[in-house]
Amino acid sequence: MKTAYFDCFSGISGNMILGALLDAGLSFNVLKKQLSKLRIKNYKLQITKTKKNGIAASYFEVHAPHASEVHAPHAEHQHRSLTNIISLINKSKLSSSVKEKSIGIFTRLAKAEAKIHGVSVNKIHFHEVGAVDAIVDIVGAVCALEIMGIEEIYCSPLPVSRGYINCAHGILPVPAPATAELIKGVSVYGSRVCGELVTPTGSAIITSLAKSFGDCPAMKILSVGYGAGKIDLDQPNALRVLIGETSENMNKETIYSVETNIDDMNPQIFEDVFESLFSNGALDVYMTSIIMKKGRPGILLTALCKEKDINTLSEIILRHTTSLGVRITKHSRIVADREIKTVKTKYGNMRFKIAKLSGKTVNIRPEYEYCKKASKKYGVPIKTIMAEIVGAVHEPSVKK
Repeated sequence: MKTAYFDCFSGISGNMILGALLDAGLSFNVLKKQLSKLRIKNYKLQITKTKKNGIAASYFEVHAPHASEVHAPHAEHQHRSLTNIISLINKSKLSSSVKEKSIGIFTRLAKAEAKIHGVSVNKIHFHEVGAVDAIVDIVGAVCALEIMGIEEIYCSPLPVSRGYINCAHGILPVPAPATAELIKGVSVYGSRVCGELVTPTGSAIITSLAKSFGDCPAMKILSVGYGAGKIDLDQPNALRVLIGETSENMNKETIYSVETNIDDMNPQIFEDVFESLFSNGALDVYMTSIIMKKGRPGILLTALCKEKDINTLSEIILRHTTSLGVRITKHSRIVADREIKTVKTKYGNMRFKIAKLSGKTVNIRPEYEYCKKASKKYGVPIKTIMAEIVGAVHEPSVKK
């Protein structure tokens, strides 16, 4: 599986992502051809070879004149609403996947801006973020990954720098408030650099597309690229991307367990805790009987989740149980590809899940809730309905 790992040792921005991918082998002409489908005029793309502290890198830049420079009241470098941007993307001839991912990134960005400024998403007008350069950076990054056939994206922890930046809203602290909102739930670390290392556009792209933020996955590296940042720092101001093939044709991902020991709570409360955890992103929740200090019987409550949901699930456990603290553990897991299908049976249309490894079916599992409803309706055991589903999965009536 073709994989990209973004090594953000000096931060990440939209143009650094494109610079790194171009440096790693992406065709500049192919990228320009794809971006021309956006039907945006009066802008020019440029890629320049440069060096950052002795490291050769590619600097990607969008030249887009302001409205006053092109003598037009509706010039392309104007402030745009989220609705304008979504309409622009939807009207393009880009692939449906590129449209969906690009709109998703801009929507997350709009929600972050709306929360920071205390207004509704519909009232957000992107300033420098919504201008042509940012539209090109976001849509271009999604296009680039599709062109290169990247199937999975991973990222290193993000550096949180210090200082202030000037923007349309005046002087703001670093990281910018929108950036701080977007990087919630991902791994970060402190940096002594004064200046913006992680931009709102860069954080919106990578937090929307990356599966996890941590170590580089096991893979055979095929190419390496460096995308240069605009300013010079004491350290190399560049983003490194490693493009490779994962060592095994299996889906690997990083998850976390949030767990605590409980020996002094009414067990009836656990049902509510389970429901709250599942409805807020838990991948699985389970209890294990344990013996605690002084021989007291207790319960080990464990919730499995993605990194972005750690804080939410931890708060639920601390608020809804008698626990005074939780433990966080990082895990790597291999998961089968999953596909939901529907089969027509004498009990009606029933859903089931197919698990595959390397394209081969390894498990067929009927959806329990569907079987439960049918069991009550027809007065037959659940196991009978499950057997009916498994026996019918190869019939012509099976559909997605």
